[in-house]
Amino acid sequence: MDIIKALNTRYSTKVFDKNKKISKEDLEKIETILQLSPSSTNIQPWHFILAESDDAKAKVAKASQGFFSFNEKKVTDSSLVVIFASKTDVDEDYLVHINETEDKDKRYANSEIKETNHKARSTFTQFHKEKYNDLQTWFDKQLYLNLGNFLVSVAALGIDAVPMEGLEMNILDDEFNLTQKGFASKVVVALGYHSDDDFNASLPKSRLDKDEIIEKF
Repeated sequence: MDIIKALNTRYSTKVFDKNKKISKEDLEKIETILQLSPSSTNIQPWHFILAESDDAKAKVAKASQGFFSFNEKKVTDSSLVVIFASKTDVDEDYLVHINETEDKDKRYANSEIKETNHKARSTFTQFHKEKYNDLQTWFDKQLYLNLGNFLVSVAALGIDAVPMEGLEMNILDDEFNLTQKGFASKVVVALGYHSDDDFNASLPKSRLDKDEIIEKF
C-alpha cells in the first residue's frame, strides 16, 4: 500500500471484530515499527506494553471504567492493545547506554565522533531538564512522534487501529508496574480488524482544505 492510500484509508476504529486476530508475522512487524521510530537526538524515551491475551487486555480495561467506559469494548474486542509510555527522567547511565548501543551498531567512524555525539545529546537533555524545565514534555513529544509513525505504518499493513487517551493512565501505571520502572502511560492504541457494525468505517474522511492549512512562498 502506498503512503497516500494508507493515510486515506486509516481511521479511528470504533468497533472491532473480536474473532479476527493479527497474524504472528504482523505482530513481529508491529514490534519493529515501534523500535524504528525517530526521536530527537535518538534519545528513545519510551516503553511499550503489548497486551494480547484476554487477561492482559482485562488489566488494560480496568482503566476504562466509569467515565471512560465507552472505550472498554475497544480494548477487550481488539486483537492487541499497545500502551505507549514515556520516561519520566534519564540519568547519565541511560545516555551512555544509548551511546554504546550506537557504537555497537557502527554509527561512529571514530571515538571522537562518538564522544561529540554523546556530549550533544547530554547537552540537549540538560537544556530540557534545567533551562527549559520541560523534560517530560520533551519526552512526550518524542513518544507522539512514534505514535504518528505507528498509526500510518499499521494502516499500511491493513490493520485497523484507534488511539485512546480516554483512560485512567494511573491505573495502567499500577497494573503494569510502569511507575517503578520509571515510565508513565500516555496513550493506548487498540489494534485489530473492524467489525461490519463499525459505523466509522464507511464515513468519508474530513480534513481542512490544503489552502487553509498550507502557505506556499
